[in-house]
Amino acid sequence: MPTSAKGSRRLLAARIGAGVTLAAVAALTAYGPATGQERPESILPPGFGEPAAQPSPRATATPRPGTTAAATTPGAAPTAATSGEMVQPLPSSTPTPLASATPTATPTIDPAVLAQYEMPASARRSLASVGPAGPREGAFGADAFAGADGPYVEALMRRVAAPLPSRWLSIVLRRALVAQVDTPGHVNGADFAAERAWLLLRMGESVAARALVQSVDNANYTPKLYQVAMNAALATGDPAALCPIADAGLATTRERGWTLAQAMCAGLSAEPARAKALVTAARRRNVATGIDLQLAQKVVGAGPGGGQAVTIEWAGVGDLTAWRFGLATATGVPIPDPLFATVGPQARSWYAQSPGIPLADRLPSAEIAAGQGVLSAAALIDVYGAVDAASDMPGAATATANDLRTAYVGGDAEARLSAMRSLWGNARNDADKAPSVGRLVLTSRAAARLPARLGVEDARFLVASMLTAGLDRSAARWRNAVEEGGDAWAMIALADPDMGGRMSYRQLSSYTGRGDAALKQRLFFAGLAGLGRLSPEDIERAAQALDVRIGMQNSWTRAIERAAADGQRGTVVVLAAIGMQTPNWRGVPPAMLYRIVSALRAVGLEGEARMIAAEALARV
Repeated sequence: MPTSAKGSRRLLAARIGAGVTLAAVAALTAYGPATGQERPESILPPGFGEPAAQPSPRATATPRPGTTAAATTPGAAPTAATSGEMVQPLPSSTPTPLASATPTATPTIDPAVLAQYEMPASARRSLASVGPAGPREGAFGADAFAGADGPYVEALMRRVAAPLPSRWLSIVLRRALVAQVDTPGHVNGADFAAERAWLLLRMGESVAARALVQSVDNANYTPKLYQVAMNAALATGDPAALCPIADAGLATTRERGWTLAQAMCAGLSAEPARAKALVTAARRRNVATGIDLQLAQKVVGAGPGGGQAVTIEWAGVGDLTAWRFGLATATGVPIPDPLFATVGPQARSWYAQSPGIPLADRLPSAEIAAGQGVLSAAALIDVYGAVDAASDMPGAATATANDLRTAYVGGDAEARLSAMRSLWGNARNDADKAPSVGRLVLTSRAAARLPARLGVEDARFLVASMLTAGLDRSAARWRNAVEEGGDAWAMIALADPDMGGRMSYRQLSSYTGRGDAALKQRLFFAGLAGLGRLSPEDIERAAQALDVRIGMQNSWTRAIERAAADGQRGTVVVLAAIGMQTPNWRGVPPAMLYRIVSALRAVGLEGEARMIAAEALARV
């Protein structure tokens, strides 16, 4: 029976996994100081393309006709001589929105009248407030950036090196970026949404980023948002998401990716003849070659009447690009593990959320995504619940699911703790081996079910595991069961929401955590001081004794203090992320942790501040 183009597109979107809210785009290659990153940078992770010339910051946002669409490394932008990948980095920002991207049917029809039929005024969304979530969904309020200067906040977002070392700060930053916030002054709402989505994608937050891109009406897209939307659709394995904007995207940006997008959309719309003609024309003009063209043909072939089965061979492919990632995951083609070494860790989070990839292939990525804060504890547990219910999982995955079941419903407390030790990887008398963050997240709610009792060797891991899911009161039950001065005791002292009074200097000095004790004691002091759990006299005394210069002033400290004083919750969180320009917690200066914790607390995010302070001890 004939199927409409719209219905076919929906059908094919379901077949290639387009039904999940997805989105993705790249990351900065190095975790270094935030300075020197003012210019537009690539939205693709390390390895997504080759370097090219850097345009002037004052260059127009609209690429010149004829420029290619090669992916580039951070700090670079494509030139007319560049060739290779399908996707360009972001152009410089545009101060005004585009006109409607939909062409008029005939020259005789007034565009304003036609626009009323395409989308009535009552259905249009304003650029004054953009975002997919509100406080009811856990996001920030509309005033998160109230009073901030738009270009200033955009510049801050571009300077965040993601993913962040802190799982909890990543979660808070996501809540700020996805919120339906009032667009700050001096910036276009679509461009501001593009910057937020770009940062979310660098963090690995594909679901949130795609939802944010789709919060803007197509008619209001700017060149910057077209490019983010292209990368979002690719990195989320959803080429069907390009179809409503393919024609306007090509007309606006002249990027070669949109040329093949038109062909793929024709195939998904049950127009195989047109799709084949467009692919033939693209091959003749050398728009794409090799695996890039083959993947596009595979998407076309998946459409009704596509009539072709394309086999993808990764032999000879040296790197993973956004184009290859997106179309491979869209068509269920597994990506070889060695190719993930050519990109940033964000790609693992995108892979974890790709429904077209078999669950068994996504398990390692799911644990990485949970460690980055992209997946919640409940989501990761559900993943292994699906493994437990399946009958065709690999032996290692089945064993993990069995251990997890025992950790929750084992016969006694000792059996459950033994199962958790097995999951953590320290079951063979290696109690000092730190579990991965993903495994701590996996056992968080199982740990909360254990009764608090004295003499538990792995109490610090139990407490750290509970705190990955924010189970602060469950962790606080262990206060009297752990030894004062240990890691578990210190994390509880930072995370306990009901702690009354302040700690003494003697208690602070008694902390001797395992591992790098000196660094941990400084971080412990910074967390307590930022949370106001030390007296001013003890703060001054400990700062001198531990050489933590919490009174140091620079442009970053002044900026975060000013944002906190103005109540700009969103700006505070973005500045806190800039304070963590390092790949792991060992690189976070204690003085910066103090500023971050105190600023978050000042804008009403004390719970999150407590979790970040405790996480520092768990992760060092």
